[in-house]
Amino acid sequence: MTDPIADLLTRVRNAQLARHKVVEIPASNIKKGITKILHDKGYILNYKFEENDVQGTIKIALKYNPDTKQPVIKKLQRISRPGLRKYVGFNDLPRVLNGLGIAVISTSKGVISDKEARAQHIGGEVLCFVY
Repeated sequence: MTDPIADLLTRVRNAQLARHKVVEIPASNIKKGITKILHDKGYILNYKFEENDVQGTIKIALKYNPDTKQPVIKKLQRISRPGLRKYVGFNDLPRVLNGLGIAVISTSKGVISDKEARAQHIGGEVLCFVY
């Protein structure tokens, strides 16, 4: 697997299209950070890290709108790819849908959302957009 972050986003996207309640993803520290941000911002119901003998897994409970049964996450878009990295300073941090969505940023302080990066005045690599 050359891009584990794109794999995480694709697994969540495919599970939502198939109306699954839970999706399992191989764990890594950056995936754990992205999952924590998605939970803190209300895009997923819950998550659980399971430690196995080698790598471990992340179980993510997906969130759907109770009235329309549509997924809460409308779009997951990978920005920085292995072939083309996107780095920004804190002055150039992107705003997703004028603040309605979030950008996930990998910084020296860890994986954080764009709003937290703006508040801490740090830039980094733009991993993905979620809205």
